[in-house]
Amino acid sequence: MPVQALTALLCGVLGLAIGSFLNVVVWRVPRGESVVSPRSACPRCRHEIRARDNVPVLSWLVLRGRCRDCGESISSRYPAVEAGTAALFATVGWSAGPSWVLPAYLYLTAIGVALALIDLDSQRLPDKLVLPSYPMALVLLALASWNPGGASDWGALVRAVTGGAVMFAVYLLIVLLYPRGMGQGDVKLAGVLGMYLAWAGWGNLVVGWFAAFLLGGIVGISLVAGRRAGRRTAIPFGPWMLLGAATGLLVGAQISGWYVDLVI
Repeated sequence: MPVQALTALLCGVLGLAIGSFLNVVVWRVPRGESVVSPRSACPRCRHEIRARDNVPVLSWLVLRGRCRDCGESISSRYPAVEAGTAALFATVGWSAGPSWVLPAYLYLTAIGVALALIDLDSQRLPDKLVLPSYPMALVLLALASWNPGGASDWGALVRAVTGGAVMFAVYLLIVLLYPRGMGQGDVKLAGVLGMYLAWAGWGNLVVGWFAAFLLGGIVGISLVAGRRAGRRTAIPFGPWMLLGAATGLLVGAQISGWYVDLVI
């Protein structure tokens, strides 16, 4: 099996396990509960979930979406998050390959899934998840810049810190000028995403930045046009920031290069 395909496969398997954990994070963090204890249990009968019933996706299918003890329905969102995280991890593994930047991208993917779901559920981006992402991003991107066994690129790390600071500052300015436009959680997340995008390149940063507002605007207009939201309805912006960042990381260099060629 080619190394790239093997990396994608291993990342996908890891994504299944991480997705199972993210279900716990998404449920407990907004409620101020520990993600470590107690063990997961059925909300109806309070029986702890057995190890054999906690296998990602497979257990839900075997149990037909119901608790083994009381028959309470288990939301299909749980296996969807597990399978979705696995697919995203596999995509990242295929794109990055066996490189030192892979851990950084996998971390961003995991935290992005959790933050997007929490923001959609409660319109919050908890500090408990966002703030630790700053030192984690710095350490993981520093490892990628060091690139043991290959050529180091410390300029990319300097660019990451600069880009994160700039993106944070601009989002903060937007909030100060128009507080109803976005929340403080968006400002804090902007700094993290800015680090990742700028590490990849200035073109990636610009495209990822613009894509967030473009995607958010399209969704907002669509909801208003479909009468599913009004002009004053608060729409979570975090998921579109994350999706915009993903766009910038995946195709930002190509899009920015095409634009520069077009203009010049």
